[in-house]
Amino acid sequence: MKLKRFLLRYYPPGIILEYEKGGCLRTKSIDLLDLTPETSPDELLAEIQQSEPLITESRADQVKQLIVRLQQKQGQQDHHRFCFFKELKAHILPLTNVAFDKSGSRFITGSYDRTCRVWDTASGSELHMLEGHRNVVYAIAFNNPYGDKIATGSFDKTAKLWCAETGKCFHTFRGHTAEIVCLAFNPQSTLVATGSMDASAKLWDVETGDEVATLTGHTAEVLSLRVHTLIGHSGEISNVHFNWDCSLIVTGSMDKTCKLWEAVSGECVATLTGHKEEVLDVCFDLSGQLVATASADGTARVFSVNTHQCLVTLEGHDGEISKICFSPPGSRVLTASSDRTARLWDARSGVCLQVLEGHTDEIFSCVFNYEGDTIITGSKDNTCRIWY
Repeated sequence: MKLKRFLLRYYPPGIILEYEKGGCLRTKSIDLLDLTPETSPDELLAEIQQSEPLITESRADQVKQLIVRLQQKQGQQDHHRFCFFKELKAHILPLTNVAFDKSGSRFITGSYDRTCRVWDTASGSELHMLEGHRNVVYAIAFNNPYGDKIATGSFDKTAKLWCAETGKCFHTFRGHTAEIVCLAFNPQSTLVATGSMDASAKLWDVETGDEVATLTGHTAEVLSLRVHTLIGHSGEISNVHFNWDCSLIVTGSMDKTCKLWEAVSGECVATLTGHKEEVLDVCFDLSGQLVATASADGTARVFSVNTHQCLVTLEGHDGEISKICFSPPGSRVLTASSDRTARLWDARSGVCLQVLEGHTDEIFSCVFNYEGDTIITGSKDNTCRIWY
């Protein structure tokens, strides 16, 4: 094996090694999820060298410099205040979801009008319209970090794989017996996972379009090939999210609780309580240290993954919160509500930093780009808004 070059990943912190083996160019990542500005670069370098033979003594100084750069990025204070940039009348019927590609230069929208549309973020111009579904397009995703494919899931019980550059449909995935409500690519972009109201998840081969496996017992997206039936909630599961290394799963439920599960064993390790109504959305931050929950009780909460304690309660919305996400650095939380606003919060103090107003109906989708300096909100008013 011959090391060719390093690539830096800021969110979550990590160093990508590009190396040659058997005449082929390959990559592997060194995830530094526990890195903080206080971490000793020398001690961390020693740990990396012990476990990674590609990091020879001649490369040590270079790796140390990369560690310091990651720490400097972490130490930067996020004072960015978002300003409304543009409103897009994206569809003739309400939107269902929005999603960015990794660079943030393009985003996609799904809609009740049975289409998915691809947009240029900077100009707000439509690049492609993906037509072919016979019912609501509910779940959408780019195959980030590559961004050359798009997957769509529909209430017509099918999912489709598209070319992001041309809008051509590569495959239609058939097999679910009820609406598809969520989907995701695996990190290698070789599989698409779909979750359906038929209480199953399916894995599909991106190259051939064939069904690889059916995973029964789930009602939300599955991002790991080895999964278990997670039994413990007393109500319908509203969402499922994996942490970065897929070692933990968090589920939100209509029983007003969230649960943390070990992905390998399927064992429930904690129940996160406190909400007074249904939990409608859950997510990890990119480091996997925090969990955020959104509820029909109009509040959101941030929990510690390690202690399982609620760190802050985010109060201020006048309606249910249907969507929640962390900024890439994890210092901020974004919520979308039926009160027609989105709110930006400090993840540690729980202080509301900004209210994003202007939609005329409930907001049900919100997302950051990879750098965390652009937000898109999607609303039942048939528009999405871009905020810089």
